[in-house]
Amino acid sequence: MLACNEMVSSELLKEFGFEEETAEVIKDQFEKTGFPLSKKRYRMVYEVPDLGLEGPYFWVVDEFRKKYYTKVLKIEDSFSASENSAFFGVTQQRLGAQQDKISQFLATVGKMVKELFQMVRELRIIDERLAYYDGSYKEIKKPLGIRHTRDEITLKGIFVDLVQGGGKSPSSVFGMASQLEFVALPDLFFDAPPFKTREEMEIYVDGLTDFNQAVLRVLKRHLNHFTEWKKRTLKEHKDRRRFQLRYLGQHYDIIQMYMTWIKPYLKNVQRLNLKGAHQDSADLVSAFEGSMTDVEIIGHKEGVDHCVMVTFQYRTKPHLKFVQEGYQRGPVHVGKMDMQIRIYDWDKETIQKYRKMKEKENLYLLGDVSQSVLDSMQALGGELEKYYNESKGKFKQLDASKVEEEAWEEIKREKKNRPLIYKLFGDFLPEPKSKKKIEDGPAKLGNGDKLSRAAAWGVYRFFKKSHRLVTW
Repeated sequence: MLACNEMVSSELLKEFGFEEETAEVIKDQFEKTGFPLSKKRYRMVYEVPDLGLEGPYFWVVDEFRKKYYTKVLKIEDSFSASENSAFFGVTQQRLGAQQDKISQFLATVGKMVKELFQMVRELRIIDERLAYYDGSYKEIKKPLGIRHTRDEITLKGIFVDLVQGGGKSPSSVFGMASQLEFVALPDLFFDAPPFKTREEMEIYVDGLTDFNQAVLRVLKRHLNHFTEWKKRTLKEHKDRRRFQLRYLGQHYDIIQMYMTWIKPYLKNVQRLNLKGAHQDSADLVSAFEGSMTDVEIIGHKEGVDHCVMVTFQYRTKPHLKFVQEGYQRGPVHVGKMDMQIRIYDWDKETIQKYRKMKEKENLYLLGDVSQSVLDSMQALGGELEKYYNESKGKFKQLDASKVEEEAWEEIKREKKNRPLIYKLFGDFLPEPKSKKKIEDGPAKLGNGDKLSRAAAWGVYRFFKKSHRLVTW
């Protein structure tokens, strides 16, 4: 992030494909203005005693709407105030209240994002377990003699370690082999294939005639225990996964709700923050009662590829005026106005591009504040998006080997070319690039060149006349 506002504008103008304007600031001195190159430019500096800002601004807005343009967009609205002014104190009180709300919400969001990591991790572990169950039950469909035991061996290992207590327990498979001399028991237990029924298991064990009957009896007991454990834990894992998916979906929706609440506060903070470029200006002295305000509007008409931009820069002396009715106090701004009118041959898409550029320039705070949350969300990878979309769909009896494939197909159908992350940070991020070709818009109503020139000249000329200024 660049410190100087002019530098920010220059860099962003280049980034968004605009050529920067160079204008005569004073006689024979040309400087870059920080605005795109215009076709025509008018400038007016207006300073009279007790000049209120509201009057000139709303005169221009009303003139646009009554005579020239149906749509007026506010592009920028920022201000600065001297540190020792009364207006500065009032503004900072409001800013502090907004910042307190933001800090509370962001602390909650940060905690909930941290919890998302644990939820996604648990779902990964459950899916891994269910993949072993799925592989084991698939082998049951085959004849007994050709069933593979790779997934079954993994499940048996988990069973021996977690349920039987491993080699330290005398009653476990390994404990009986080491302490009770059932040496062949571990090999017989792990080599046994998956069984459909207990009867099938008993037939298999009875067929092992080369081994001691005591060993076979113990083997039946362990295999019967494992088969029952496998059946019940499969149902438990499926129920747990279904509950965890629902909880993750609810958790994410709450984060989304908090981010929706945060956005207005962040925008308010940005607007209440003093503009850095003006704080260093010679026109603003900390010991004086003073403020500087920038307002920028664009007038345009649907289907016309020309528009008019009007910028106001006010150097004012704000007074806190008491209104007797209701005993209310509010600021009244009086001072000097610098108004500039520019004509551009922009269509609707170009105006939107310029607006996005100004938002990016004015809302750096939003990006900084949300970046840590955004980075955390992105660190979760595709699993978060996969599980979230699954939580919003139908809960099916899980075939764990197809979980990822099915989930991603569901994502493709539902997200409509917008990643999940944009649901949270759509206001702070650039639009995702679409692979679809942009269709031709509606037919133009004419290039609007005459309209834009008439609007710019009319606002300039009639503003002078209505305010009793010299006109030529």
